[in-house]
Amino acid sequence: MSVRALLATVMAAAALCLTASPALAAAAQPAAAQPAAAPDPNGADQPYILGPEDIIDVQVLGRTDFNARPKIAQDGTILLPFIGSTPAANRTTKQLGEEISKLLSEKGYFTNPIVSVEVSGYASRYVTVLGDVIKPGLVPVDRPMHLSELLARVGGVRDTASEFLTVRTARNEERRWSVIELAKGDPANDPWVSPGDKIFAPKAETFYISGEVRAPSAYPLETGMTLRTAIARAGGLTPLGSGGGAKVTHKGGAKGKLKPEDMIAAGDVIVIGEKLF
Repeated sequence: MSVRALLATVMAAAALCLTASPALAAAAQPAAAQPAAAPDPNGADQPYILGPEDIIDVQVLGRTDFNARPKIAQDGTILLPFIGSTPAANRTTKQLGEEISKLLSEKGYFTNPIVSVEVSGYASRYVTVLGDVIKPGLVPVDRPMHLSELLARVGGVRDTASEFLTVRTARNEERRWSVIELAKGDPANDPWVSPGDKIFAPKAETFYISGEVRAPSAYPLETGMTLRTAIARAGGLTPLGSGGGAKVTHKGGAKGKLKPEDMIAAGDVIVIGEKLF
């Protein structure tokens, strides 16, 4: 027995017990009076809404003379056997199945037909993912999806990416989300994405370090990075290197010196000097 069927059996048994026992029914009244939680408009309890270019499978249970796999046209309609052009967009599969069943009954083709509608190709609802990710492009949103799930679908961010993603919704609202927090799995820091959202992974800002370090190069700037951590990122000091007198040229041309605990800024060019013997 499936979980859904088992749940239905348990609920039916509970209802029978309440009907048979007035005392139990009375005891259950406070619980029944509790207001139901409002569904999340972007949550997992929301069904997929059909749209143009989606491909669907339409079948009538027990019949082989009514099987169709139409693509929803740009005007939102599909062509079906017997009933011709039928509106399909902006409906769930359940709603469309009920409407097709009603039309088949009204036109006299079948008596109370059970119509099944399933999506076989998702195309109308997608999210745009651009920037420093492994596989940028259009990602079909075939079900409610967290931002972390969508990021996994595009292969994650590259090593050169920033520590945050920018999400611009279809309502033109924009917000940044930490990639590290997304990886932790906290729902409070892992929003739902919706069709029409645009997600951008910018490249990380960089600094450059040279001189007496083992791997001089440009590196992504991390939050809270100090000279000490910058040297570690560059492989550490050479035997001749000194971390106490690093010279820095900031973005804009200003020059100075850095102590090991000093913060690194985007665009800094750091030169590590030699020890004084």
